[in-house]
Amino acid sequence: MFRRSGTATALTTALVAAAAALVLTASTSTSASAAAAAAAAPGFLAGTDLPPHPTSPWYAGAVTAGLPESAPFCLEGVLPAAGSWHRVFGTEYDTGAVQVSVRSSSPSAAAKLAGVLERKVAACAADWLRATPGGTASWQDYGTLPVEEGAHVYGVHTSIPESEPGVHLYGIGRDGSTVTVVQWGEMGDLSHAPVAAFKKTTTKAVNKLNP
Repeated sequence: MFRRSGTATALTTALVAAAAALVLTASTSTSASAAAAAAAAPGFLAGTDLPPHPTSPWYAGAVTAGLPESAPFCLEGVLPAAGSWHRVFGTEYDTGAVQVSVRSSSPSAAAKLAGVLERKVAACAADWLRATPGGTASWQDYGTLPVEEGAHVYGVHTSIPESEPGVHLYGIGRDGSTVTVVQWGEMGDLSHAPVAAFKKTTTKAVNKLNP
């Protein structure tokens, strides 16, 4: 009868252990890669993607995990911190912008979030008026855009006596389970808003989400 030597047994044991270690390493590597992909930031706008300012370049901050220090006007309390990333933009004057993108748990959860954001912006002018006696406000639905799972553009104008009026544009869109909102603002009213250029900005924002 053939009998395996002690050396052969030890070698076999070592080979089995090495194979198990390789499988464990590969599994760990795959899990780490999946976790890294889930944690990765979605694609963001560059300053040059925003409506051009007539006298100043756009300055773009870093893409940063979490929500901005100050929530975008009209969207206080509705953007989730989990899965969120943001980028703040500014100019040498009063014009500024912010983009917030959220990786939701599923496409259906993302669609629900996009709907909440749209309703919040559509109600913003009326909500602001109720909280601001003596103020004036208006809003405009600029329609949808045919990009990925869709996008919607709105405008909101607010003003109080003895203060400069403010105008804001919002682009809300979705690609799969990722939602983005771009908010642009400056002094003025809706007649001053660069709506056509902002629609291009919104389209770019959605197209860049999952490059």
